[in-house]
Amino acid sequence: MQVSKQVSREVPTVPSPAAPLLPGQAPSYAPLWRWRWRRLARMAPAEVLHRVQEALARRALRRRQPDWQAYPAQRTLGPLFALYEPLRFRSVALAPAVRRAAAALRAGGYSALGAVWPPDPSFPAEAWRRDPVTATLWPDGFSFDIAWRHDEQGRDVKHVWEFNRLQFLPVLAADVALNGADPASLDAALTSWREANPPFRGVAWASGIEIALRAVSIAFAVGWAGRAIKPQTLGFAEQILRAHHDALRRFPSRHSSANNHVIAEALGELVIEMLLPDLGDGSRSRAVLEAEAIKQIYADGVGAEQSPTYAAFTVEMLLTADLFLRARGRKPLSLGLRARIDAFAGWIAWMADAAGRVPNIGDDDEGRVLTLGAETNYVAAVAQAAGSGELRPPCARSPTLRDVYWPPRAAPPAPEGVKVFEVGGYTVVRERRAGRAMRLTFDHGPLGYLSIAAHGHADANAILLSLDDDDILVDAGTYLYHSGGAWRDAFRCTAAHNTLCLDGRDQSPIWGPFNWGPPARTRLVAAETGADWRLAAVHDGYRRRYGVNHQRELRATASGFALTDSLIGGPCALEATCGFQVAPGLTVDGEGLDWRIGRGGWTLLRIRFSAPGEVGVVCGDVSSRRGWVSPAFGEKRPAPQLVWRGIVPAEGAGVAFVF
Repeated sequence: MQVSKQVSREVPTVPSPAAPLLPGQAPSYAPLWRWRWRRLARMAPAEVLHRVQEALARRALRRRQPDWQAYPAQRTLGPLFALYEPLRFRSVALAPAVRRAAAALRAGGYSALGAVWPPDPSFPAEAWRRDPVTATLWPDGFSFDIAWRHDEQGRDVKHVWEFNRLQFLPVLAADVALNGADPASLDAALTSWREANPPFRGVAWASGIEIALRAVSIAFAVGWAGRAIKPQTLGFAEQILRAHHDALRRFPSRHSSANNHVIAEALGELVIEMLLPDLGDGSRSRAVLEAEAIKQIYADGVGAEQSPTYAAFTVEMLLTADLFLRARGRKPLSLGLRARIDAFAGWIAWMADAAGRVPNIGDDDEGRVLTLGAETNYVAAVAQAAGSGELRPPCARSPTLRDVYWPPRAAPPAPEGVKVFEVGGYTVVRERRAGRAMRLTFDHGPLGYLSIAAHGHADANAILLSLDDDDILVDAGTYLYHSGGAWRDAFRCTAAHNTLCLDGRDQSPIWGPFNWGPPARTRLVAAETGADWRLAAVHDGYRRRYGVNHQRELRATASGFALTDSLIGGPCALEATCGFQVAPGLTVDGEGLDWRIGRGGWTLLRIRFSAPGEVGVVCGDVSSRRGWVSPAFGEKRPAPQLVWRGIVPAEGAGVAFVF
């Protein structure tokens, strides 16, 4: 890392990101039979049996599909309004923020995941099935017959699901409670949703996590709006909650699907039972939450899904569960789980910059429990709300609905030094070196959680770097889920990350949009702290195919740090690439083995490649899908990627890069 003033030339870019898929334009998927076979290959015998039983239960439900009459309202929601009194006593700063958000919803339509739904206060039935990108309608047949995983029209089911989570209802309800707004839109939305989505019909009923989060939205909305909602609408809301409870009990996520989904489903079941005690006392769902949370938040605070955003989403769900338990006078979540949540806040305190920005790692679908809409620094905001220990991240942000229960707090000073999160698989270096504040993140963790590692990326031994809170080397992000096709793979593959890629192959083979083949296993082999720190990790992702392991060493130098990649285990004459994805808005300039990353004529980072090879820059290339960064779901921007290409020397030599 060297700092000097240099003139940088702009790297050529494409004019704008590639357009989304057009109506009728299907994404590039592997054949459905292959996806099913690969998914089956990742299942243990117990899961195969579970899937067979689940399929039989769905077939029986199709024959005897219930309607709303099977879930009669008993008019028991009214006495629970007192559970939401904290809303009425929060700071006046929240009221104008709520008013602005509610006005934007009414005037500009609902906006999420890079798409906008046209405003319509009458909430026509088609609104709940409309895809905002293609302007087509999802089928309204039996929910488990809808092929949402491999839609032939190129639609991403995330969009229609996001709207059907009804997370705009708490915003409208808060506007009623804080600002005296007319509750007509609440009545219209709840009535319309019930009429358009009979039990187990339509895509809104196809996934348990969607059902659960919708139930939580309704619970907050009917509570905050109070008796301003029409009695008939409250009866409709109760019917919806009772049907949702039935759906969550019938088809729970299990085995390889039991990631954040199972926590969401347990939350939904718990919330409904706190509202409607005749359905249960919450003991079953509470037990699931306690058991799963310990699995999904490691002892060192790292999320098992290898995504800070999904870890924050999980913690927000746990906070919400604890809130409803306390409101009902029940025992709060266990001290052991509280310790995990505090550890999560500590992990994010190490990862975040002074504004609360946390690096993109793994998947991010912008999932929330309570939200006012577009939100920055979500991960740090949740960590700040959750943490009760010595470490919490700073977070510069606007008001959000979570402030009702977890208002902003001042953060202690940021940590400094070298911190190893050995269980979760990250090491963070925060220090001043060569006159710069450096934050270096080294990823030596597992691919992801459970056998399919659904939300992990092939990023073993990758690094991320910021200097003086300027992001320099970044993760490419997520972009899209179900409609992404080849782009979905492009943002998850090894070549998109700041690590070594051998022979153009991924460390872990991609077997589907949320499925991986045998995963690369990574372990930390050296962690020397102090001023002359040294870190080293090795993964076996290339062992099966090429008989070698990839080892990466990072060590401090007087001007920054040095990075050395080696292949351990035998001779290997295959071509390797090592990419460094640069943040959007920065420039890359250089020749030979000496390159500079800068902005506005100033050099922010200098990289010297010690081994012979070809070095170049790719930016916004559509054919190779390289040189792209996704700052938000559904959005991608051209950004330069500096790539070294060559032959890694025999064991013991390696390829070194000096920063």
